[in-house]
Amino acid sequence: MADDFRTTEVGDRYAQALFDLALETGRLDAVRADIVSLKTAWTESADLRRLATSPVISTADQAKGLVAVATQAKFEKNTVNFLGLLAQNGRARDLGAVVAGFERLYAKHAGIVAAEVVSAQPLDAKQLAAIKTALNASLGKASELTTRVDPSILGGLKVKVGSKLFDASLKTKLDQMKFALKRA
Repeated sequence: MADDFRTTEVGDRYAQALFDLALETGRLDAVRADIVSLKTAWTESADLRRLATSPVISTADQAKGLVAVATQAKFEKNTVNFLGLLAQNGRARDLGAVVAGFERLYAKHAGIVAAEVVSAQPLDAKQLAAIKTALNASLGKASELTTRVDPSILGGLKVKVGSKLFDASLKTKLDQMKFALKRA
């Protein structure tokens, strides 16, 4: 699922167009809220992913479907029109890349650093606040956290900021110890 949100050249071009339109019309924050909702929907809904990526569904039907979803979700007019245009141009399958590109452009514009925190168990608000405070202090910029639960790490945390991964998971430490013992 994480691979769905990798940037591509096409995704970056469409993301730039949507970003410029939102900035020009003064609706950047509203469009960004739509993009965040769309990312959540993309992650949670297999039907939405199937609608956008199926080669069997015509571009006209994809456009109608995406516009209907956006209208039902009460997205901003620019976002609704953009999704229809994306599908009409046969690029609905690039929606994940557009979301990733838009998020990157917004973060750069707002001076925000995106960080992903992976934990073995769900984190409570106090723990998230402590992590965010520590990240803000170490990065010298505001950070925006997304969280994910992965029980396979056993304990500890993994924090990904940009292309850097800080791995303090129990699984990694155990693997390192196992490797060291094998070499001895």
